[in-house]
Amino acid sequence: MRTMRLLAAPMRAGFGPSAATWVLLQQVLVRGLVALKFLAVGRMLGPSAIGSVSVALLAVAIAEALSDTGLSQAVVQGNAAPTRSQLGAVWTTLAIRGVLIGLALFAFAPFMAHQFHLDGADGLIQLCAILPLLRGIASPAYFIAQRDRQFQQIAGIEVSAAFVDCGLGLSLAYAGVGAYSVLIGLIGAEILKSALTWMLMTPRPPIRLSCAGIGHYIGFSRWIWAGSIVNLVLNQFDKVVVGKLLGPAQLGAYQVSSRLAQMLLADAALAMSQYLFPTFAARFRHDPPGAIRMFRWYIAGASVGLVFVVLLFRAIAEPMFALILGPAWLSAVPLFRIFLINMAICALIAVLVSYLRAVGDARAVTHAASIQVLVLLCCVPPATHYFGVTGIAWSMTVGLSAAAGWMLYRASRVKPALEADA
Repeated sequence: MRTMRLLAAPMRAGFGPSAATWVLLQQVLVRGLVALKFLAVGRMLGPSAIGSVSVALLAVAIAEALSDTGLSQAVVQGNAAPTRSQLGAVWTTLAIRGVLIGLALFAFAPFMAHQFHLDGADGLIQLCAILPLLRGIASPAYFIAQRDRQFQQIAGIEVSAAFVDCGLGLSLAYAGVGAYSVLIGLIGAEILKSALTWMLMTPRPPIRLSCAGIGHYIGFSRWIWAGSIVNLVLNQFDKVVVGKLLGPAQLGAYQVSSRLAQMLLADAALAMSQYLFPTFAARFRHDPPGAIRMFRWYIAGASVGLVFVVLLFRAIAEPMFALILGPAWLSAVPLFRIFLINMAICALIAVLVSYLRAVGDARAVTHAASIQVLVLLCCVPPATHYFGVTGIAWSMTVGLSAAAGWMLYRASRVKPALEADA
């Protein structure tokens, strides 16, 4: 009974500012709107247009991962809340980062378009250059809200942005704007989100160019940056190979199968990690043994639920694709069945990452990602040679399994030290 009370305590029902109810509502509404936009636009535009948009967003993902500061996680995990001066330094760093990423994307857009066979589509990538700029100038008070578990406020901002993204994107797609409609919707959502962080969240940092005090977070955030570099290879390697070798149409089919599986499985865990990371961190600061017990319940419950969901959607994959996306997308069904397994493992990894970072073991996450890279380097060449694109997908399965196994091992090693301290 005591264990169940420990589990139930952070998962308070109701609608208090820190209640998990807000995380669940945010998950349902945001992911539902994303799914609506994604599926409707995919049906209207077809694989080639979706592949072109994927290349543009891939460029943003690569640039942001290469320059990830890890400052948001460092603010949430730290024992003491940042001072207003330190918060200003965080904003300065992120704003400069956003400007530099935007300029780099704009300059290299023709090169990226040529490499991925997007002749005449330089504008897609150049339009994407606005996204990192908008994200960089948002108020870092958002991280304070995460640290203080103000899930009601966070949910309000995220859901509002998702409505703008979905509504604007679908309206423009129906109006015939094409692939640009997806990106314009995202830009509109980021504008609203950045504005709301300044209007609604406190404390507001001073708006001046000063990095004084930023070194306080570097020790922790460097592991986040290192992990981002490795995760860049893991998350974008397969897409780069498919897009470079096979072109936007094949990349579109690959992306749809992966994205749909992600929405059904991994997105829920990734959204829940917004709750789990600060919750695990808060429990670890005050009750380390309780944090261990909480983690065990979450990982066990997630494992059972994921097995059921994977079996269900693998069984109904083909009629689901035919009904939702149409016959043009049926070639993606075999990949979708593989990605269901991959995304289930990703969902477990999201819980593991939240826990390990919350207890201060960010390097374990980076080590796990490095293991996954080594596995992929060994598996992808022969698997691609013999099985083509499905070989790449199965190689991802093996790599994810190895990473999850390592993180489970590291999570289990936390127990003796904590219990000894207790």
